[in-house]
Amino acid sequence: MKATGIVRRIDDLGRVVIPKEIRRTMRIREGDPLEIYTSREGEVIFKKYSLLGGVEDFAAELCETMSRSTGSVCAVTDRDTVIAVAGGSKRELMGKRITPELEQIMESRKIYQYTGEGQPLQVTEGIDSLLTTVAAPILAEGDLLGLVLFISSDPAAVTGDTEYKLAQTIAAFLGRHMES
Repeated sequence: MKATGIVRRIDDLGRVVIPKEIRRTMRIREGDPLEIYTSREGEVIFKKYSLLGGVEDFAAELCETMSRSTGSVCAVTDRDTVIAVAGGSKRELMGKRITPELEQIMESRKIYQYTGEGQPLQVTEGIDSLLTTVAAPILAEGDLLGLVLFISSDPAAVTGDTEYKLAQTIAAFLGRHMES
């Protein structure tokens, strides 16, 4: 655990303010769910809660099926990190933070497809070789949960309607699965 040197007092309702610098660094937004843990040493630990966190194995199986069907690298993310990958690049992507550009795609609630114009979006910062060809937001009861991604290492790769529809279908399926 990293010390920040920031001290906050608890108010009369038991609230404490998480400093803006920490929220920005940890990408904690208003309304984000946080898990609260305690340690034997008396520490109180806040951890970002991933609604998709319980379905990593299921998401991995979906990625594996999509990858076999299309021959592409496929991934599922929660709101911050890659939680499942199949088709290659697993070591480079698993557990890594998605880029702010992919977060914006998610926030827009629209499917992104690289059409060959401009520069394709990176999946994670620091890995220039893996680029997003399709990104479909996962929505459950109006809440954003993550993304279904098709990924390529070829900057000129343009995906077709098949990958677009498949990402859209899997994102909708995961969203419905999380609702039940």
